Amino acid sequence: MTSHTRNPIQPSRHSGRPKRQPGRPTWRGRDGSGDAGDGSGDAGDVSADAGDASGDAGDHSGDVRAISGDAGDHSADVRAASADAGDASAIGVAGVVLILAPLVVLASVAGAITVGPSDLSVADVYGVVADRAGLGSSDLTLLQQSIVWDLRLPRTLLAGICGAGLAICGVILQSLLRNPLADPFVLGISSGASTGAVSIVVLGVGAGTIGLSTGAFAGALVSFALVLLLASLAGGTTDRLVLAGIAATQLFSALTSFIVFTAADAEQTRGVLFWLLGSLSSASWTDVLVCGVIVLGGLLCCVAGAGWLDAFAFGNDAAASLGVDVGRIRAVLLVLTALMTAVIVSTSGAIGFVGLVLPHLARALVGPGHRLLLPATALLGAIFLIWVDTAARTVIDPEELPVGVATALVGVPAFALVLMRARR
Repeated sequence: MTSHTRNPIQPSRHSGRPKRQPGRPTWRGRDGSGDAGDGSGDAGDVSADAGDASGDAGDHSGDVRAISGDAGDHSADVRAASADAGDASAIGVAGVVLILAPLVVLASVAGAITVGPSDLSVADVYGVVADRAGLGSSDLTLLQQSIVWDLRLPRTLLAGICGAGLAICGVILQSLLRNPLADPFVLGISSGASTGAVSIVVLGVGAGTIGLSTGAFAGALVSFALVLLLASLAGGTTDRLVLAGIAATQLFSALTSFIVFTAADAEQTRGVLFWLLGSLSSASWTDVLVCGVIVLGGLLCCVAGAGWLDAFAFGNDAAASLGVDVGRIRAVLLVLTALMTAVIVSTSGAIGFVGLVLPHLARALVGPGHRLLLPATALLGAIFLIWVDTAARTVIDPEELPVGVATALVGVPAFALVLMRARR
């Protein structure tokens, strides 16, 4: 009889499951379900961990935003502190300029008097002034005392007064017209004043009843009125105003030359032409008194109305919105400018570039506020013209260079430096 041996892994007829082999574990469905449950738990734990990480990331983002906000606040504080420091620095510079400039003016007057062929010192100048004031005596000879008191001192003082007056006129015109190129020389006021003065001297207009200053004042008013008329007819813009000023300058310069060459003799022609180029050689104490009163009065009026000039710097509409009577204030300031220019021209001739360059230099030092700008500009103008006139009377000794020529030679490079500084 044949024996049948079953394969251990062959399924039985009575069971659909394979029998367990010895030494080998049997996998059960319950174990798989447990493993799946464990996997689900692990996945839940991972999800919880991910949620915690997301929360931590959110908290970290909030912290970053808070830190960024604090940094922004700190940056704003730094900017505010920097602005305050800048304002304080500007005020400090203005204070230093306004304190030192008067001392420099006095030192310039004393030093300029000592420059020249005569051997004089600052102590000699002080001795002469003290002797004339009754506060002491001088050891100089009468000739040396006369050189100091009658020639150099009035000329030096007149140079300082004219420089201050022309610089003030430049500030006023640049503010009223909102044009950085505005000054009495560019706008034809100086040329008109020269024509009026020459008409008095050469033609004898007024038959002796009208003085030189009156004729120069009338010429300055006529010239500036013509400039305003031409500018308004051409559109009234600032560039049209400068062009009208150039046209008026050429017109009145031609009229002056025509009067001189047709009505004056040779000696008179030479003197007038030299004076027209700018000369302080005929300075007297009367000139010092008249110019000093006019320029000082004009400076005080302008400082009192510094707020008006600040408003005009933003335009006529802005000035009117701030309560400024634009028409009346403008007319008063223009007449004041014409008066100062006329008096200066009648004593020193036409001197250019002082009213154009010095206001820009003063703005760079003390800022645009006219309450500080006006006195600073006056002091700088005085210092500038004192030393330019000193150089003009000594650089080609024994001849004398017209001071208007010297101011142009010095003023053009100075104005170029101002332009390059403004560009930076």
